[in-house]
Amino acid sequence: MIKKRVLCCSIVLSVMILSKLYSTPNSMAKKDPIKRALLAQIEKQKEAIALSPERQKEAYYRSVMFANEQVPLHNPSVERKFERYLANFSFRKQQSYDLHKKAAKHLPQIATILKSYGIPEDFKYVPLVESDMNPRIVSHKGAGGYWQFMPATARLYGLKVNGNVDERKDLVKSTHAAARYLKSLYKEFNDWTLVAAAYNVGGGSLKNTIRRQGVNDYYYLNLNRETGSYVYKLVSMKQVIENPYKHGYKRYAQTYDKYQHPNERNLL
Repeated sequence: MIKKRVLCCSIVLSVMILSKLYSTPNSMAKKDPIKRALLAQIEKQKEAIALSPERQKEAYYRSVMFANEQVPLHNPSVERKFERYLANFSFRKQQSYDLHKKAAKHLPQIATILKSYGIPEDFKYVPLVESDMNPRIVSHKGAGGYWQFMPATARLYGLKVNGNVDERKDLVKSTHAAARYLKSLYKEFNDWTLVAAAYNVGGGSLKNTIRRQGVNDYYYLNLNRETGSYVYKLVSMKQVIENPYKHGYKRYAQTYDKYQHPNERNLL
């Protein structure tokens, strides 16, 4: 009975707040950023409700971006791959509470470092896909740390890797090294999606594939299974982390929002 009364009170209060917002003069709403944000959210919700399921899907697909470029989901093959990996990464599939907590804690710091090098923010998802943000993971080929650097590549971009020290396990230092590596790959390919693919398979190997096939668009290249799925994994990870309510992840949504504005500290 008490729960019902609380629920009724909440509904009435919400109606009163919305009524007050809509009755507030536009000039007053413009001066109040909180009211402005609430009104904008209400308008978005109204638009979403008004759209048919097909239109909602189209609108969602248009919003799917990687490195500031739209993913060509109008292509049936691209759509199938995206949907498959999105399902694999979704909260309902993985029950990934821990993944979201790691994202909330580390991604703002990684994004700040990448930004200082001019690297698109979406590359902050690479450590989540590569190592699950676990610096102790080492692949069968010897790649290790947050960004899964091979020892030779790590040294080439300024990290110490020897019997006593392994800076691949240092988040800040390895992220600076990764940013330098990504920037060098961009000079080779001049395309951020191809940079992501090259990060996975190696710049030389990707160049050979492009030359052999005569295609320089990631989504239309015939790549090995791991590299052919790599960008889709990054995009799917981005969608799940940045849209926690849409993909069944509500518990830590506010926690992630909290870490989008970390307290004043030197992240570089």
